[in-house]
Amino acid sequence: MAGISLLLLSALLIGFAFYLFGFSSIQEGRDQTRLYGQLRYELGQAIAPTGATTPGSPVAILNLPTIGVKNLVVVEGTTPENLMLGPGLVRDTPLPGQGGVSVIYGRLASFGAPFSRLGRLRVGDEFKVTTSQGIATYKVAAFGSSGELVSDPAPNRLILLTAGSPYVPTYYSYVDADLVSNVQPEPGDLPPIYSDEVALAGDSGALVIALLWALALAGVSAACTVAAARWTPWPAYLAAAPIVIVVVWNLYRCLAAVLPNVY
Repeated sequence: MAGISLLLLSALLIGFAFYLFGFSSIQEGRDQTRLYGQLRYELGQAIAPTGATTPGSPVAILNLPTIGVKNLVVVEGTTPENLMLGPGLVRDTPLPGQGGVSVIYGRLASFGAPFSRLGRLRVGDEFKVTTSQGIATYKVAAFGSSGELVSDPAPNRLILLTAGSPYVPTYYSYVDADLVSNVQPEPGDLPPIYSDEVALAGDSGALVIALLWALALAGVSAACTVAAARWTPWPAYLAAAPIVIVVVWNLYRCLAAVLPNVY
């Protein structure tokens, strides 16, 4: 029994690794396609947000041509769940192109790893961000990390931040860029952010939900075992398979939300 339990646990862990570094990218790509279409429509109708909006809503399109990043949709918010959709704007900072310091977080290794190539940027590289107020142009000024902060006197900047390591995400690194196009007005009333929105934060509440999904998985497995013993095994397994897939998928999603948000 102990050997079977260990085998099942190993299978779940391996499956989680496949989800985190494989299937999550498919999920993120699907969400990016949906969000890009939504934001393009809102931009065309002049109804895209100019300030704080609902977390998870698309707010900008990021293009970094020198590293091959094209039409990357930025959403509002930086919780682990928000960053499963793509890069996220820290909610207490202005939209790119507006006055002040805007901050965007993006994942380094999971869910499409949208910021995995930030380290290839070079000082002087220019990139653009499209919002409801037009196209803002930025020029890379410096690189920093949680252990070596950048001192940049420019008043209007954009920081692109991600995990510092794809193996042990215990620190973050970032690109500091100065706004070189016209400054757009900022409407104000920026909301406060919470503990699960800061760099390297995880969602502790997701762990409780993950435990509930784990209990659901145990219950489904037990019911399937009983059904297989009383009736024909393969029909029981086939009937349980879709339920197991849904439960495991939600379990993995909750476990991913526990990990650092920029990983």
